Amino acid sequence: KSSSRQLVEHNLYGGVNLLEYARRHNSGFILLSSSRVYSIAHLSALPMREGNQALELDITRPLPAGVSGNGIAEEFSLAAPVSLYGATKLAGETLALEYGYAFGFPVWINRCGVLAGAGQFGLASQGIFSYWMHAHRSRRPLRYIGFGGRGLQVRDAFHPDDLADLLRLEMRDGATEGERTFNLGGGAANSMSLAQLTAECDARFGAHAPVSESIERPFDLPWVVMDSSRARERFGWRIERTLPLILEEIAKHAIEHPEWLDLCEGKLR
Repeated sequence: KSSSRQLVEHNLYGGVNLLEYARRHNSGFILLSSSRVYSIAHLSALPMREGNQALELDITRPLPAGVSGNGIAEEFSLAAPVSLYGATKLAGETLALEYGYAFGFPVWINRCGVLAGAGQFGLASQGIFSYWMHAHRSRRPLRYIGFGGRGLQVRDAFHPDDLADLLRLEMRDGATEGERTFNLGGGAANSMSLAQLTAECDARFGAHAPVSESIERPFDLPWVVMDSSRARERFGWRIERTLPLILEEIAKHAIEHPEWLDLCEGKLR
């Protein structure tokens, strides 16, 4: 398990090394940032209502700047706390922009939501959709933590191939002015709660009920859906791989590779 110092060294100091390399070689720079840069307090305070086994943004009530039924936009609050991880990502964004401005090379910042697909690390910290399906298939213990212990918290997901499509567009664009920062994710159409994901797994693999734990953890969030409108307007980028296709891909991988979680956790060599 990494320490707080290692987290800062990897996310922030490692980024500085790459920025220095870009400066020396006069190259462009693309930073894969995170939805975790957004304020935990402000996200936790969003008005929610319960829908079909999921929390939904209550758009009938007043909403803060930077959020709508389409999701969280780039204007949403960045006020602390954002977690140590989020803070290093946010500091890395600022450094990347400053390097780009100071030395005249293009910088693109992509605040990514949850990436999901077959072959992804089978760890909850690396992608909850992949981990959940593999763990369900192999009958590992699963837990609904917080929010009433019912698995109502919601995330959206998008495929690495869709991210790669945007990266290619950014690499071909040498602009050094204009918008630099973009939210990327599956959006509302490709979002799902843990309870809905469990129902999907039950239908594919047979029933396997998670344990309910109603404890609340300070950095857990009820609803995170990314609004990618700015990237669509700037680059014409759109999600091509829908959530049902992503889940089908992960499920197939889980069936064909029952050893995957053990490999990811270092239990098999």
